[in-house]
Amino acid sequence: MTLAGINFNLHYWALRGNPMRYFKNPELRLFISIIIGATIFITAIRMLSGTKLSEETVRDSLFQTVSIITTTGFITKDYELWPAATQIMLFLLMFVGGCASSTGGAIKNVRILVLFKYIGAEVKKLFYPRGVFPVKLEGKSVPENLVSNIMAFVILYVLFFIFGTVAVSCLGMDMISAAGAVAATLGNVGPGLGTVGPIDNFADVPAVAKWILSFLMLAGRLEIFTVVVLFTGRFWK
Repeated sequence: MTLAGINFNLHYWALRGNPMRYFKNPELRLFISIIIGATIFITAIRMLSGTKLSEETVRDSLFQTVSIITTTGFITKDYELWPAATQIMLFLLMFVGGCASSTGGAIKNVRILVLFKYIGAEVKKLFYPRGVFPVKLEGKSVPENLVSNIMAFVILYVLFFIFGTVAVSCLGMDMISAAGAVAATLGNVGPGLGTVGPIDNFADVPAVAKWILSFLMLAGRLEIFTVVVLFTGRFWK
């Protein structure tokens, strides 16, 4: 699952005899760091709630973390029986997803990375108004139009989530189930929270809500912009 969540271009270069690309790629470092950090956090919270530290405890935490962040969707434990903090962490991972050019869905780690670098640059400008702080990846400046594109994508993704959650909740689903269903379908994750949790399914979701969630699955997999363009008049001219 982790290999499938990594940028396939890195696998290509590794097969061509340049495995050091793995270690030099900032997106991959972020991806692995999130997996390790989330696994440690979930394991620690479970231990504080009374679960004994064991190989199984770590394995279950790691498996669910990797399964969710890579949007693979496999489940080995009912994580809704775990403390609320661990469920919040898994919920957040549904938005992160895998790396660019991987099989994973959701926002993608490279966009998250650029987003935080952009925020960091804007904070620096507060102290040095005349300073120029370009967003850089692997030592190269990211073009401003690409940064703007990423910002727009993240905003659109969040708006799709908000409006999708409101729409589905208006059709009878409780807020937790609605948010879980929208996050899971928009990111093509699989299991959500509440009535669409790890041991449940989407069978009891209202019919109209299923149409909405189906649309969100398509929008998420097509990277949202493709779907948004279909609703513009210029596309049909």
